[in-house]
Amino acid sequence: MTVPIPPPALDDRSYDDLRSELLERIAVYTPEWTDRNPSDPGITLLELVAFLGEKLLYRFNQIPDATRAWLLRLLRVPLRPAHPARGMVAFTPVRRRADGTPDAVELPAATVVAAGSVQFETEQDVTALPVRVRAVAKTAAPAPTDHDDMAAVQAALDAYGLGDDEDPVFYRAVVLPDVPTVPGAQPLEVPNAVDGTLWLAVIADEAKDAGALRHGDSSLAGAELSLGVALDPQVPDMFAVEPCPGAGPAAGGPPPQVEWQISTIDREDGGEPRYETLQLFADSTGGLRRDGVVRLRLPRDLTRLGVPVPDAPDGVGVGAYPPALDGEEAVLFWLRAFPLAGAAEIPALRWVGVNAAEVVQAVTAQPEYLGTGTGMPDQRYAFAHRPVQPDVPPVVVEVEENGVWRPWQRVESFAASGPEDRHWTLDGDAGEGGFGDTVRGRAPQIGERVRVLRYRYGGGVQGNVAAGSLTRLPGGEPATVSNPLATEGGTEAETLDAALGRIPGEFRRHDRAVTASDFAELAALTPGGDVGRAECLPLFHPPTKALDAAGVVTVVVWPRHDAFHPDAPVPDRGLLRRVCAHLDARRPVTTELYVVPPAYRKVAVSVGLSVKPGHSADAARHWAELVLRQYLSPLPPYGPEGGGWPLGRRVHGPELEAAVLQVEGVEYLTGLDVAQRSDDGSWTLGTVELRPWEVAEPTAISEVAGGTPLPVGEQPSPPSAPGTPVPVPVPSEEC
Repeated sequence: MTVPIPPPALDDRSYDDLRSELLERIAVYTPEWTDRNPSDPGITLLELVAFLGEKLLYRFNQIPDATRAWLLRLLRVPLRPAHPARGMVAFTPVRRRADGTPDAVELPAATVVAAGSVQFETEQDVTALPVRVRAVAKTAAPAPTDHDDMAAVQAALDAYGLGDDEDPVFYRAVVLPDVPTVPGAQPLEVPNAVDGTLWLAVIADEAKDAGALRHGDSSLAGAELSLGVALDPQVPDMFAVEPCPGAGPAAGGPPPQVEWQISTIDREDGGEPRYETLQLFADSTGGLRRDGVVRLRLPRDLTRLGVPVPDAPDGVGVGAYPPALDGEEAVLFWLRAFPLAGAAEIPALRWVGVNAAEVVQAVTAQPEYLGTGTGMPDQRYAFAHRPVQPDVPPVVVEVEENGVWRPWQRVESFAASGPEDRHWTLDGDAGEGGFGDTVRGRAPQIGERVRVLRYRYGGGVQGNVAAGSLTRLPGGEPATVSNPLATEGGTEAETLDAALGRIPGEFRRHDRAVTASDFAELAALTPGGDVGRAECLPLFHPPTKALDAAGVVTVVVWPRHDAFHPDAPVPDRGLLRRVCAHLDARRPVTTELYVVPPAYRKVAVSVGLSVKPGHSADAARHWAELVLRQYLSPLPPYGPEGGGWPLGRRVHGPELEAAVLQVEGVEYLTGLDVAQRSDDGSWTLGTVELRPWEVAEPTAISEVAGGTPLPVGEQPSPPSAPGTPVPVPVPSEEC
């Protein structure tokens, strides 16, 4: 039995209590006052005072915002600071040497770039080289049927010397658009490439500089090439998602399983082109598994680099030769990336660029002197800027002890701290650092100075800027800058009401994910994520679809909005990555965690309506469709119980009939049919039984006023893809 806890009242006297107390004092202070009836004017004045006193006591009993904030501090539940937006930028150098040849520009980490008054900082050092790249994939294509195309393909086969024991596979060279935000831009489907390889043509910014850049003393010799990679945000399905590796590539996992090679003009004895492996200097993509920057070290000897060309011109692009790139004459060399044996394939890409760096909407503050210790418990010191970002990079606080500056360790709370532990806590939203009470955590003693050496501040929704907005370099570097994609992830600071509503869950979870509800609730609270719904499936292993996998936890995530799929919202890779990083730091170490998009089963509904006289048939049809779509919606506040369509709940015709009958103007239903789409593309009538990890996706809803439901037709399945022996290009169609 739950016993309600009434809020404490500092003064619980009511109007009757105050009136009675005032009447009792008459005999003490004014004994000559004998007429105490309600008709006496003096009694009326006392009642007025009692009425006003009750109003004052009501306000007195309300807890002000300042008191509520102190309660949160006592409970160690700080307000969450504003979260910074993140993205990528690409630089273009504009400096030249004294002899007129293009020169590289060094841009260190923490270089400031801005969109208006909103400032970002780069997170990697960048050597901006005077080159650009074009990403190409050898995408599978059907065999040619036109006579001229067949003749060109046969000439390519003869030039390559393809034997009878080898089988050709045909492809077209698909080029990734340089601007990913142009209308109609499609991602580069590297998984559909016949060789599973990503090809990158490194091209001189200006064709006249190609000869100078190939020279041994050019700015490319031994330089670091920074390649920015942005994956297609659309995730194929929940069964293709890998387990959560943590917040970054240095989470203890294996090294990136992608080989990077560069083309040379040398060839092997058999005529095959030769490629050399490049040194991987840094890789924040984890082997092309997430958005980030790949930094490669170019060879110092550039004279051996170039575009390998077969002896016969018809053999260009055949086998291991790079694909032909029309309209580009200043290609310096080719890079190629492919997964090693046993590694996952390279996913689809929406942007690849050079001279790239990741940026975060936060600014590095100069070292600050915070104050001098007093020896008192619970000392607090304010930073000059707020909100403070705790982890980009970690905040460094030092205390001067006997003339020596010693760094102190930041902790979430002093619960596990001893009297001599040099610990401190950070309230990022308030921009304050706190120290212990000498029982849990040491306190700076009298005369010990406190300083902060490094921290970043910033964040908020103003950091979510559109593509092409980051164009300012306040430092005056000889380069231009732009962001090819919109930045995302910026959120405002948590409100006081939201933090108070979070207290019961925090006490129950203790910021740890143990139960299924813990995983779902923490996923919904991911900073920088716009999660509309999260569900936990314990023991479910997505790759094998097993429902009894010990130690496996799967969290299904829906975004709050999806303009491209309003009836079946799907999270992008960025949202899944943020939820994964948030949960990975709070899960048990023995748990294998998956954060996946929902799996939808396509459902079609056809309903026949009988409309009451005097009501519009079109309006009844419109409202019936709206009710059905909301009833089958996976997002709150829709669905049968207001939490979205439950996972694994069947789609039953009589249940939908009850929902449609609530529409005003509908007299009765002449029939209702439900159909599901099978894996082979056909439609089957009847109740749709969903698997435990599936939800319904209403694809087609038809209403007939005054008639019977329409039958659901069948749709053909897409053709299968061919095999992958020797790649042979197919001539491009020309208008």
